[in-house]
Amino acid sequence: MAKKALMVWGGWSGHEPKQCVDIFAPLLEDAGFEVTVSDTLDSYKDADMMGELSLVVPVWTMGQIEREQEQGLLNAVKSGVGIAGWHGGMADSFRNNTEYQFMVGGQWVAHPDGIIDYEVHVVSDDPIVEGIDAFKMHSEQYYLHVDPGNDVLAATTFRGRESAPWINGTTIPVVWKRMWGEGRVFYSSLGHVASDFDVPEAREIQRRGLIWAAR
Repeated sequence: MAKKALMVWGGWSGHEPKQCVDIFAPLLEDAGFEVTVSDTLDSYKDADMMGELSLVVPVWTMGQIEREQEQGLLNAVKSGVGIAGWHGGMADSFRNNTEYQFMVGGQWVAHPDGIIDYEVHVVSDDPIVEGIDAFKMHSEQYYLHVDPGNDVLAATTFRGRESAPWINGTTIPVVWKRMWGEGRVFYSSLGHVASDFDVPEAREIQRRGLIWAAR
């Protein structure tokens, strides 16, 4: 029987949520998942459906989530449903919801100087990043507030940032995994727009992370 994945997209359109879903839904199907795509947070309120999932992929930047929607998601993850996402679609979703942020393991706070060239360094021998060397991105370099309990797999160092020079030399996680109750949590800050996943390393790390998080 195929594992079930739910991808929920919406929020700020600048992050191209539907276009990104269209990249990863086929990759999940290729990996043997039965994928449901939704554009409403009310999906999280369907306890029976949520309980049958192996994986939730949230692709929802900013916006607001109702208490019942949030609890449906958090309870599912706590009970063992995996969750995996990227960029603002997971780590800048609901700025008022600290328990959601606690689950994610981080929250976006800045991308100094906007679209820039930067480098991502793999800092782990975890299978999710195995065989992947340092690689370059031309995109937003996310500065996040992060949970020190995260298992960090890749990181980036800020250099030459003119709008926030005090952070130069600071290293911030890019990719991490963690637990929330019984559920596996995976996050990558890459993927500002769909074309960012034209970078093979960014796409492959995300693909592996999705599969790792699924129960």
